[in-house]
Order: sequence, then structure tokens, then C-alpha cells
Amino acid sequence: MQILLPGALVALIGIAQAATTILTTTTKSTTQAATAASAGAVCTGTFSAISASDFVSNLHPGWNLGNTLDAVPDEGSWNNVPVVASTFDTVKAAGFKSVRLPVTWADHFTGGSPDWTVDPTWLQRVSDVVDMIVARGLYAIVNVHHDSWVWADVTQSGANLTMIEEKFYSLWYQIGTKLACKSNLVAFEPINEPPCNTAADGTELNKLNKIFLQAISDSGGFNSQRVVTLVGGGEDSVKTADWFVAPPGFSNPHAIQFHYYSPYDFIFSAWGKTIWGSDSDKTTVQSDFQRLRNAFPNVPLLLGEYDASPTNTEPAARWKYVDFLIKTAASLDISCVLWDNGLDHLDRTTGVWRDPNSLSIIAKSTESTGNSLPDSTEDASATIQSSSAYIFHQYGTAVTAQTLPFIFNGNTLSSISDSAGSKLASGTDYSVSGANIIFTASYLSKHLSSTTTPGVIATLTLKFSGGDSSPVIQIVQWKAPTLSSTSAVASSVSGSDLSIPITWGGLPTVAAVKALTKSGTYLVDDWTVSLGPIQQARATYSNQYNWDDSHVILTSSAISSVISAGQSTVFTFEFFPRDNGVVNAVNFTLTV
Repeated sequence: MQILLPGALVALIGIAQAATTILTTTTKSTTQAATAASAGAVCTGTFSAISASDFVSNLHPGWNLGNTLDAVPDEGSWNNVPVVASTFDTVKAAGFKSVRLPVTWADHFTGGSPDWTVDPTWLQRVSDVVDMIVARGLYAIVNVHHDSWVWADVTQSGANLTMIEEKFYSLWYQIGTKLACKSNLVAFEPINEPPCNTAADGTELNKLNKIFLQAISDSGGFNSQRVVTLVGGGEDSVKTADWFVAPPGFSNPHAIQFHYYSPYDFIFSAWGKTIWGSDSDKTTVQSDFQRLRNAFPNVPLLLGEYDASPTNTEPAARWKYVDFLIKTAASLDISCVLWDNGLDHLDRTTGVWRDPNSLSIIAKSTESTGNSLPDSTEDASATIQSSSAYIFHQYGTAVTAQTLPFIFNGNTLSSISDSAGSKLASGTDYSVSGANIIFTASYLSKHLSSTTTPGVIATLTLKFSGGDSSPVIQIVQWKAPTLSSTSAVASSVSGSDLSIPITWGGLPTVAAVKALTKSGTYLVDDWTVSLGPIQQARATYSNQYNWDDSHVILTSSAISSVISAGQSTVFTFEFFPRDNGVVNAVNFTLTV
């Protein structure tokens, strides 16, 4: 139960005085600064204090309720409907122990300087969602999210730092007051990925951490004992290691939160990067995590966002990445919270997880877990791409036995089952030879012929003697897709995205898009000439291209680039299996 003395009105009156005073009290003692606030929450009951170390340990693995309360301008404005309590039942059943709750407050202020009053109905909505989470025994982290770029960007030229600091204090005072009496399952995170370019920016963000701590201290209740996850520049591991300094003089147990979406080109499907897993790839992850751990050897570390989305990453590479990231984090005592924007992992309408194998690795694997995984191309100089997450068969060709290399990690293959639960017969349907699984022509002929309609024909689930991974193999009949049209005039379609109807020829997904002008120059990112053959001249997913169930899409940005270049451009849409655009690809020309 929460009691405000003598009511919400008095608390808000106190904010104006406190917010004005806080900018001049940051060098004073905590006691002096706390006097600036004339009201705060008083709680009944008791609060079981928990260390930051225990809190962070207990929340692993965690899940983000992305693109929901953090949507701009309001919940439901983006790709998700307003949250319902049953979502957290699904999340808990999947093995997650916590929910990070991103919240954007920018469009919910009802008053300006100096009190910056937040709409009480929005505060109540956030409080209600927190209650949904903790009612299920899940830990919760509440933050200030896209405000980081809407109004709290300290790196902007001419940024009004006085306004940002005043507004930031007022916001966290009100959040703190509203949530002051929540249990020890609830933690606070000051701000999501605050922009940061220089050491001076880092110093200003350290100041925001201090203002945040002061605000929640002044807001009363149990907040002086509450766990907080403080942040460095951009919640980036390197900038945090270099410039973060924890504010002294506060009693809150604190952890440090950082985010990790590296390598950018693989995670965001940029420049044709559809492979991962080389020694260099692994060393980079390990070095990035180790650098932060070395900088803060005795501070709990929380990886608050990471993702390799099943929407746009190749599964064999994705599973290798997730497996290595989770085990590396575990080796350095770093807990992990998966980013999920509603299009990535959990279909919140059906309650179905899009990639159960990633989920198993995330929820169950430890530093010592040896997961069996499908192998795939890792060599950046490759001209074609292989993946043992698929059995690809080309339309119009004879069915033959297929060999899939696997990473067994000391395990043996226990069984292979089809989607109906029937087990394949070892020796008749498949066999194992060394590090390979071989599927016989007689078995594959049960699903495939030279004229089978292209698409995903069957899904097989593999079980191994050890590890937590249960990868799937999809049997895919493929041929090059067809487009309803193969050209358009750029000026006639400018100003919006161009959706081109497609008849898929196998997997209904785009692997990469090459963009070459008629003169042979790269439309975007000409530096990609230094990359491997299947990456050169490739565009970036979401920025220049996309797709849906029945279309491939050129974005308005891509169309503008063609107009700016003043040259007709051929966009080569490439599909899996990747063959460098030789066969499994289709061209679309934008003319000028």
C-alpha cells in the first residue's frame, strides 16, 4: 500500500521547489539535498533489502517489453497493442525471471517548468503494469526510455542542460513517488542509451545519474534501499568502461547496465552480412565484455538489451551467436535481458515464440553448457553461403542425399523427429559420420521431387545427449522468386516506400540486396568494395529494403538515393541459399 502525505497535490507542489533547488545542491550532502523536497511517499509494511549482486543474479534470464510503453507518442502507437497481464504468464512459462519495462514519458507531461508534471493516469498505467509483472514473481526494471533523444540529449548543439536536469529530476521524483512502495523485485534505470560522444558528455551523464539518485531518494518510501542499474554513455560497453563514474553519497545498491548489438552488420543485416562465428567474431564479443568487467571488477553487470532477431538473421549463425554471447556473459558474471520489440521473438497475439531454440539456449545455458549447433559459413571471403539449418533442394533437379556439417560439442545425436512427432529411422533415413549428419535420398524423396511446389516442406527437430539446444532443420524446395513487375520510374514513386508483389520461390525472406547503378558504381556505401563477395554493394535491411508476406520493399530512402545519384539503379534481391546473385535472385530497376 502507498500513502502520500498529505496527498498527491502536496507532492507535486514539492517538486517545483525540489527541481529548482537540485541543480544547486548536487555538491551538497544527501541530507541537505533531501530537505529540498517537501513531500514524498510513506509506505506501510516492510521492505526486504536485496543486494545489487543478488538482484542481478536473480533476474537472469530477462525479457524486454519493447515497443509498448516506450512507443511514441503512446502505448499502442507502434506495432503492439496495449499490454495485457497474460503476456507475462507466457514470458514466465518460457523460463524468463524478469521483465525490463521501457517507458517513454515525453508525451505524458501535462505541465512545464519548473515542476514538469506527469499525467497521473500515465503514472498509474506504468504502476499497474509493474504490478502485473511482480504479481507473477518476476523482477522488474523501470526506466526512462526514448526521452533520451526526444528531450534529454545532452550532446545536442546548444542543449539546454539546465532544462534537461530540472526536467529529469522532476520526472524521477514523480516516478519514484508513485512506485516508492513497490517490493524489492522492482529496480530503476535512469535513462536508456543516452547519447554520448565525448568525455564531457560522459561527465554530464554521470551528473544525470546523480540527479536520478537524488530524486528517488527525495521521493521517499523504500527508494533509498532500492536497487538501481546506473548507465554510461549510450549504455555502450566501451564508453561506459571509459567514462562512467558512480555518484558517491547514496545508499542504493547499484549495478551497471550496458547494451550490446554487435557486430552491427550481422545484427541489423547490413551490407550483406548473413554469417557469424569466426574466431575473430568470437574474440570481439569476448574482448568487449572483458573490457567492461575489467573496468568494474566488483560491480554487478547487467546486459539490459541484446538481440539476434529471427526476423532478419540466418538461424545457424544466430544460434552460434546467441550460444557464444550467453556463455561469455556467464563466464564474467553478467546477467542478460533479451530485447523483444514484438516482431522479434514473442508473437504477443498468439503467445507463440518464433525461435524456440534461441529461447532454450538463453533460458537454460550456462558457461559450461555444450550445445550442439548446425554449422554454417564463417569465412568472410566466401562466394556462397552454406547453412546446416536447412536442407535446400533446387526445383527441377533430382533428389539426392544431403550432408549437413554439425557442431556436436561432445554430444551424440539422440533422435530426429518430424513435425508430427514421428521419429526418423537411424541408418535408413539418416546417419552420422564424424561431424556430419547425412540424410538419405530415399528419405528426402518422401518430401521432395523435382517438381514439388517451392516453399518450406517439412521441419525436423534434433535432440542430443547433452546441452540445451534443440535445433530444427527445415527442408526447403527453392527456385528463384518472381516479381509482378521489374521496373519503375524513381520520380513517380518517390516520397514513400515501394512495395513490389512477389511470388516467393522458397523461404519467404530476403537475404540481402545489392544496389548497382547503370554505370556500375555502388548506390550506397561504396566502401563495401573492401568486403567479401557476398557483401559488396549490399544495402542495409530496414534502411534501404524490407519485405512482408507478399512483397519486397524498397524504402523511400533507397528511392531518394537513386534520384540523388541521377542514375538508373538495379536492385538485386537475393534469397537463401545465397549464391552471390547468380541464380537465386531477382532484379528490379529504378529508372531516372
